Parts: sequence; structure tokens; C-alpha cells
Amino acid sequence: MRILHQALDRFSKVQGPMDVPDPRISLPSKTDAMSDMESMIHHFKLITDGIHAPPGESYFPVEASKGELGMYVVSDGGTKPVRWRVRPPSFVNLAALPKLLEGHLIADLITINASIDIVLGEIDR
Repeated sequence: MRILHQALDRFSKVQGPMDVPDPRISLPSKTDAMSDMESMIHHFKLITDGIHAPPGESYFPVEASKGELGMYVVSDGGTKPVRWRVRPPSFVNLAALPKLLEGHLIADLITINASIDIVLGEIDR
């Protein structure tokens, strides 16, 4: 709660629009895009081409409801990723199933499988 209060205090001190001032990655305002031809072209190019990501690779984990959701992206400096892989939490949680089943009956498989709460759409690879 303290972090939220700090953020709200900082937002109340900001005057004007909250946007990145770099025109290479921020869209022009809607009024500018509708009234100025250069702004319209800039808006169109930024939406259709996308933002150029710096070359390299990055992995970003996020805490999801069923575990850690990870995104791995490799860029060559263009607007589209060279490689993009998603590491879903259910895929990793299912890998623990053989250890969880040790010493139990086959009939317990349904209950143990339900306890890790997997999503089959994430596991179908």
C-alpha cells in the first residue's frame, strides 16, 4: 500500500500529458494526427512498422496466477523479434507430476493432477 501511495503522490505532481518525449517511440496526439499531415504519416509509420528494439536477447519473468510466466525475446535490431519463446507456468508445473505421484496409487493421479491446476492449452507444444 505504501508503494501505491507513493506512486499516486508522484502522479498528482505531474503537469501535462504523461508520455515519452521521444518521437521515435511515442505516438502523436490524436488532434495532431487528425489535423497535421506529418503527424498522420508518423502515426501510420509507427503503427505499421513498429518500434526498433535494440539487438540482443532478454528474458522477463512475471508472477502469474499459476506460477512464473516467462518471455524470452531475441532481437536483431529490427521491428520483429528473431526468436520469441513463452515459458508458461503449467508446462513447468506438469514436469513435477512424476515426483508427486511416487508412492501413490494410479487412482490418485486425477486428484494430484487437479491439485497443480494445469491449463492444457499451455502444455500442448
